[in-house]
Amino acid sequence: MTIDKDLEAIPRLLPGNELTNFPPPERWDDWEEYDARAWPQKVKNTYRLVPTTCFNCESACGLLAYVNKETGEIKKLEGNPAHPGSRGRNCAKGPATINQIYDPERILHPLKRKGPRGSGEWEQVSWEDALQDIAGRMRTAIQEDRNDEIMYHVGRPGEDGFMDRTLKAWGVDGHNSHTNICSASARVGYAMWMGHDRPSADFANARFILLLSSHLETGHYFNPHAQRIMEAKQAGAKLAVMDPRLSNTASMADMWLSTYPGTEAAILLAIARQLLEWDAVDHTFIRRWVNWQQTLVDNYSDRTPTYESFIELLKDTYAEYTMEYAAAESGVKPEQIMEIARAIADAGSRFASHTWRSAGSGNLGGWQVARCLWFLQVLTGSVGTRGGTSPNTWDKFKPAHWNMPPPHSRWNQLLWPIEYPLAHHELSILLPYFLKEGRGKLDVFFTRVYNPVWTNPDGFSWIEVLTDESKVGLHVALTPTCSETAQYADYVLPMGVSAERHDTHSYETHAGRWLGFRQPVFRVAGERDGKTYDRTYEANPGEVWEESEFWIDLSWRVDPDGSLGIKQWFESPNDPSRPVSMDEYYGWMFDNSVPGLPDKAAAEGITPLEFMRKYGAVEIDKDVYEVHERPAEKGIEIDGQTLTGWPTPGGKLEWWSQTMHEWGWQDEAIPTYVKTHVYWRDMDMAGNERILLPIFRLPTLIHTRSGNAKYLYEISHGHPLWVNPVDADALGFATGDLVRLTTDNGHFVMRAWRTEGIRPGVVAASHHMGRWRLSDTIGNERWSSALVDVTHDGNGVWKLRQKKGIEP
Repeated sequence: MTIDKDLEAIPRLLPGNELTNFPPPERWDDWEEYDARAWPQKVKNTYRLVPTTCFNCESACGLLAYVNKETGEIKKLEGNPAHPGSRGRNCAKGPATINQIYDPERILHPLKRKGPRGSGEWEQVSWEDALQDIAGRMRTAIQEDRNDEIMYHVGRPGEDGFMDRTLKAWGVDGHNSHTNICSASARVGYAMWMGHDRPSADFANARFILLLSSHLETGHYFNPHAQRIMEAKQAGAKLAVMDPRLSNTASMADMWLSTYPGTEAAILLAIARQLLEWDAVDHTFIRRWVNWQQTLVDNYSDRTPTYESFIELLKDTYAEYTMEYAAAESGVKPEQIMEIARAIADAGSRFASHTWRSAGSGNLGGWQVARCLWFLQVLTGSVGTRGGTSPNTWDKFKPAHWNMPPPHSRWNQLLWPIEYPLAHHELSILLPYFLKEGRGKLDVFFTRVYNPVWTNPDGFSWIEVLTDESKVGLHVALTPTCSETAQYADYVLPMGVSAERHDTHSYETHAGRWLGFRQPVFRVAGERDGKTYDRTYEANPGEVWEESEFWIDLSWRVDPDGSLGIKQWFESPNDPSRPVSMDEYYGWMFDNSVPGLPDKAAAEGITPLEFMRKYGAVEIDKDVYEVHERPAEKGIEIDGQTLTGWPTPGGKLEWWSQTMHEWGWQDEAIPTYVKTHVYWRDMDMAGNERILLPIFRLPTLIHTRSGNAKYLYEISHGHPLWVNPVDADALGFATGDLVRLTTDNGHFVMRAWRTEGIRPGVVAASHHMGRWRLSDTIGNERWSSALVDVTHDGNGVWKLRQKKGIEP
C-alpha cells in the first residue's frame, strides 16, 4: 500500500470514532474518561474542563484543568487547543502545575513574623488582620506625603496592567522589577534601533533562523516559538545557533557556533560586512526606512549626503570585520561564519533571528549584540516581513483597564536615579546599596514572586537591608511558594498559582495577536455547580488568594472613607458601596477593549466574559506584517504619505543613534563590537582562570519556583559545573569532583561534569539550583533545598554553610 492509502485506511481501523488530540470544547463541561490506573477495570470519571493560563514561565501557554465533578479536585492539566499561542501544546512545566497545587509543604494561610526577621518564627493570621495592618502603615505614609516609601518589587508579574493601574490610584511611583538583571541589556540594543525593545520573529515562515539563545528549550517564549521553529525546519528552513554550550537547541541546529562569550557581535558585524560586499542588501528598504540622511548630515558632514555615500560609509566602518578577524575573536571557524552569511543572503526577507538574554546578559557591552543582530535584519530588509522579524508590540495586545486613574507627577530616585539617564528599566539591583547610602527608606515593601536574596548577584546585601527595620519598615512577600527572600519578610501571603487566580496575558509568539485569560479553576468550576464565593480564597486550597482581589481590598482599607481619593478607583460600577468584583472588572475589559471579541461571543449567544471563561483565550489578528508602512494620522512622511513609521526621534530605524550621541556615547552610537569584561584573551588560563557562564536555564525548571513541583525537580535533579575535557585535564578534574569557584564577590562549591558540550576556556552552571532554607518549619521545600547556617562577621564577610541536605 502507498502511504496515502495507509492514511485512508486509518478510520476503518477505528470503527465508530476517530482519535482526536483534545476533547472538543462543546463537551468541556461534561467530559468522560476512563481511569488509566484502574486498568483492566473500566472505571469512568466525569470531568469539567476549565481553561486557564500557565504561570511557570513568560510564554503564558494555555492549560485545561480537568476537574473531577464528584470530588471537585483537579485531576490533571493539559494543553488548551483554543489558545492561539501554544495551540494545545505544553512543556513539562505546564502539567506540573498540579504538583504546585497539591504540594504538601505549601503555605496555605497568611503568616506573620513573630520573632526576628529570618528566625523562622511565624504565626498564622487572618486575611483581615493582615490587610488592616498593612493598610494602616500605607495610609499613614500617604497622609504624611511619604508615597515614595511604598514600593512594589516584582520578579514575575504574571499579569499585564493591573498593578500599574493600582499604583496610579495610590499616587505612588513604586514599581520596581527584575529586568535590569534579566533582559534590559538586549532591550537597549533593540530600542536604540527601533524604539521597541523586543523582537518578534515569524519563525514558522522563515527560510533561515539565527538564534543567540536556547529557544527550543527555554527562554521567552520558548514553547510557542519552539513549535514554530520546528515547523519551519520541516518546511526546509535552516537553523543556526550561537552558544558556547551545546544546549538542546544547539543539538537540533544545522549549524552550531560555539563562541567565546561576548564575541558574538564580532561575528555579526563580519556577516554584515560580507552582505555589503556581496551587495546582498535590500536597498529599497534601507533607503526608505533607515536614518541615513540624518546620520550623514548630523555626524558625517565630511561625506556627500547621498544614499550611495551612506552605503560606502557602512563598508568603510566595518571593513576591519573580516571573516578571519571574527574567527580569531570568537573561536569559530571562518568557514562556519561564511556559511551563515550565505544562508542569510539566500533567505533575504525571510530571515528570522532572536536574542534575549544570552550574550546580552553578563557581558560588558552585551547590549551591542542585539544591536548588531538587528543590523542584519535591516540590511536584508527582513523587518516586519513574512518570515522575517518584527518588533514585539506588533504581535502583543494590551487591553484597556477599567476606570484608569490619571498619571501622577512623582519620580522616585530609588527606582530611576538621575545619574543613570540611559538605564533601561529600574535599577533594581542597586536598591540595597541606595538604602545603605541613606538615599531613602522603605516603609512598606511588597515583593511579588521576587527572590533577590537568591537570584541577584549580591544576595547578602539584600539580607543586610531586609533585616534592618530602619531601612525596610514592613516587608510583605506575595508569593505562590516560599523562597530565600520570603524568609526575611514580616508577612508571607500565599498567592495562587496558574489555576488559582485572574490575570490577562498577551505575548509576541508569532505574527498575530491574541489575549489569554487566567482564571481560578476551583472557583469557576464551583460557580458552574451553583456555588457562590465572595472572594477567590474561599474556593482555593486553604486560604490561597490572588493579587487582583487583594489589591482591591487593600486599597479600600488604605482609604476607608475616600478622603485620600484612592477608594473611588476600586468601587463597583454597579454599587459603589462595595468593591469592584472580578466579573465586573474583566467583564468591562472584554466588553470594551478587545477587538472582535464581542462579535465572537454574540455569535455563540454568550457575553464576552463568558466567552473568555469558556475558551481561555481569543485570537485578535492574524498575519501581522509591515505595520510601519500603514497610513497614520500622525507619523512620518514618506514619499508624500504619512505612515506609522517607528517610535524613534526621527521616525526611522536608527543605525546612528541620536540618543546615544546626545548623551555623550558617540563611540557606541552605531552597531559595534565591545570587548566584554570577561574577554577570553585576558584570562590567565595557566593560573586556573576560566570564563564562568552562569545564566543558562534548564528546560524543566521554573526560575526559583521549581521547588514545589517535585517531578520537575526529579527530572532535573543535578547541578553540575560543565567543564570541557581539555580544561578538566588541565585542572585535574574528574566528573563528580568538588570544585571551588571564586569570583570577585565570593566563592561557591559544586561538582564537575566533563563534557565536550562546552567550549574550552568556558565553564557553565545553570541558575536554578543550590536552593536553601533557614529552618525546617517554614521555608523552601525540603526535597529541593538544603538546611543552612548563614553567618556574618560584621565586617562584610558572609558565610553560608550546609547543615543538612535535601530529604523527603
